[in-house]
Formats: sequence, structure tokens, C-alpha cells
Amino acid sequence: MRIAVAGGTGVVGRYVVEAAHQAGHDVVVMSRRSGVDVRTGDGLPEALKDVDVAIDTTNAATTNRAKATAFFTDVAGQLQAVGAAQGVGRLVALSIVGLERVPGFGYYEAKLAHEAALLAGPLPVSIVRATQFHEFPAQVLSRAGAGPLAFVPVMRIQPVAARAVGEALLGIATGPIETTIEIAGPEQKNLVALARAIIRKRHRRVVVAPLPVPGRAGRAMRTGGQLPSPSARLIGPTFEEWLDGGDLATLGG
Repeated sequence: MRIAVAGGTGVVGRYVVEAAHQAGHDVVVMSRRSGVDVRTGDGLPEALKDVDVAIDTTNAATTNRAKATAFFTDVAGQLQAVGAAQGVGRLVALSIVGLERVPGFGYYEAKLAHEAALLAGPLPVSIVRATQFHEFPAQVLSRAGAGPLAFVPVMRIQPVAARAVGEALLGIATGPIETTIEIAGPEQKNLVALARAIIRKRHRRVVVAPLPVPGRAGRAMRTGGQLPSPSARLIGPTFEEWLDGGDLATLGG
């Protein structure tokens, strides 16, 4: 099968690409680094030629509502229009669990617009909503530091490994068409506790300060608005198992 991966060099996309190669598929990595801009469409017709399924793991480089919405809807429109013209069979897109339950958070509203734009196109689409990644606390720490102090939002989450999400995306892309799927890790966790565990693993002298996010969005984050539904598919490893593996080292820091 010929599979194109938008955002194929990103946190999840690279694991989709790795899993697809290991399974013997013909893989097209779509990123600006490879000469394909899925937002403007530059290089996209050539990349989608003879592709059976395209997997969208793109991520906006901003949490600003308007800018992120413009990015995601542009990408969705290009993948649908160019994909249909090139005879792509279907699209699979990565999204986030709990979008409707965290009101007022601009990035989540942009992802809702992303889903709607994808579903409005001619190609069949599978939306795969995942919980936050095991990698997420390290990403928060990388931008939350102020010397020896790191401010980490208070959030209840049920994290899943990015590698497992990438493998799940490939399985969904090569299986029967499904409309919406939720995937999550096996255990509920507190983001602050996970950040502290990463600091201990890295032997850093950093104090994590819990930061309650204000407003309706912050209240939803604290009270489980980002937790999966009972129908979600739970996939390992646990956070502790992931922390003892080697994927944390690939994030740097």
C-alpha cells in the first residue's frame, strides 16, 4: 500500500512513517523539509500521486485560535481537494480527545474546525482522537521554565505514548473505514506529577510549581474534561514503562 504522511517528521508522524516502513508499505513523507507544503499545496499533487491513504498528523505552530484555525482548515482543504483529484482513497487525521469539553481554549476550537473541514470534503475520513502524549510533560517543561522553577498546568489526563498513537494510526489507515475513534493510555495521571517524574529521571534541580489555568478551560482541564470516553481504545505502555524506555531521550532536554 502507498501511504502519505503529512507532518511525517513530527512527534507522531515519524512513528507512523517508521511503522509503515516496518510493515513493508511504500511511504511518502510530506513535510516542508521534503519539499511538500500541505498548507499551500506546493508539491502536494506529486506527493499524493498513486497514494491509497493519506494520514494527517500536522500540528499548528501556534495556540492562537485564529492562526491555528487558518492553518488547520487550509491543510484540510488541500488534502481533500488535491487528494480527490489524485485519486487518494481515504484520509486519516489525528485529533484530540475532549475538544468539546474544554470551552474557550483557542487551540481546541481550531482542532474542531480542522475536523469539520476534513469531514466536509469528498474523501472518506477517519478522525482519530488521542489523549495527551507521554511526551507532553517534557514538552511543557521545555517552555515552562524560569531558572530553577517550572510552571506546569494542573491537568487530569490519561496519557498515551506517541509511538503507540503512530502505530494505531497506521492500523486504522490500513483497516476498515471508521469515522471517529478515541485512543488513550491505560492510566489517569496528574500532569504536575508526570513533570516531576521526568525531572527526577533527568536528575535536574528544578522545582515544579502547579499552575491552575484560569477560566472555563482551566476548570475543565482540572476536572477531567480531557479524559477519554468509556468507549476509547486503551493502549500501552504506561507512563512509567515509557519513562524507562528510550523515547524520552529523543526529545532532548
